[in-house]
Amino acid sequence: MKYFGGFDIGSRTCKGIIIDHSGELVTYRVIKTGPDNKERAKKIFEELQVEIESEVEEVVSTGYGRNNIEFADQEITEITCHARGINFLFPEVEVLIDIGGQDSKVIELDQAGKVINFSMNNKCAAGTGKFLEMMALTLDIDINRLGELAKKSDEPISLSNVCSVFAESEVISHLHSGVKIENIVGGLCNSVANQIMKQVKSIGKSESIAMSGGVAKNSGVVKALEKKLNQNLKVADKPQLVGALGAALLARERS
Repeated sequence: MKYFGGFDIGSRTCKGIIIDHSGELVTYRVIKTGPDNKERAKKIFEELQVEIESEVEEVVSTGYGRNNIEFADQEITEITCHARGINFLFPEVEVLIDIGGQDSKVIELDQAGKVINFSMNNKCAAGTGKFLEMMALTLDIDINRLGELAKKSDEPISLSNVCSVFAESEVISHLHSGVKIENIVGGLCNSVANQIMKQVKSIGKSESIAMSGGVAKNSGVVKALEKKLNQNLKVADKPQLVGALGAALLARERS
């Protein structure tokens, strides 16, 4: 059997997956990127090959660190890979919202998974995983609990600042005023959703939307976006792997 690899070297995590000739996910790894993403990706690749007891036919790398992956046969942008990955999972999707560690993208794609148009956030961390990570640290809670807490919000705060630094001061002020953590978290999720909606509007299309990236695991942000979009978002079981999956599928197409 032939195997194909996709490696998404993001700002926060390094994802590596192996698929078979049918596109079925065989195995994967996700670790923190760290300062030496080249060595971390190599370590993952070696572990995955040992696990499948076979060599990998073709490898495509993507993400911020894609050019550092020496064992990759080709480097492809994360926008192209995310579009290809989500098209494989949800062929009917026309728009993809991808929220990663340090950026957010809204991608319009055709029925073949090719990119038609896209919008990226500016260099500010607002509307990204980094923003939520900083706020979770300020609140002294595990970032994985944000979605659970947001569900219990009955009166979410409204943040006047999207800048992470000023938003942090605002959050601290709300804490000192006795505002429930659930309502602060609900407001944070709404703030991220508001930033993403600006990008969705710039694309000019809002039908059949999916979401990928690590933030898609945060049910609070997903629900906030669904409310604003007035539709249910399609979210993969492992949304953080969509880019790596797209890379692996493109590797299969190259062979």
